[in-house]
Amino acid sequence: MADAALHVLLALVQPRHGYAVMQFLEQESRGAITLGPASLYTTLKKLVGTGLIEELDGDDSRRVYHLTAKGREVLAGNIERRRQLLAMADHIMEEA
Repeated sequence: MADAALHVLLALVQPRHGYAVMQFLEQESRGAITLGPASLYTTLKKLVGTGLIEELDGDDSRRVYHLTAKGREVLAGNIERRRQLLAMADHIMEEA
């Protein structure tokens, strides 16, 4: 999974609209993660298409998105794979 998709899934553990996703990621990463509108909305569209997130009904004109159960499973699996990769990297670097 691409980093941008993982970042968006993390942001959508709580329902958010697009601009709030960008703000959340920038704030939580202390500026290390910035997604432009084009990247964000392309990623949102792909994630909706794969059933990992869904658009929630709302009265506001903003589209609010949230993780689906499938999205939560995929997110957890990707986090675990990245943990394993980092553990392997630490082990390799310690031996070097």
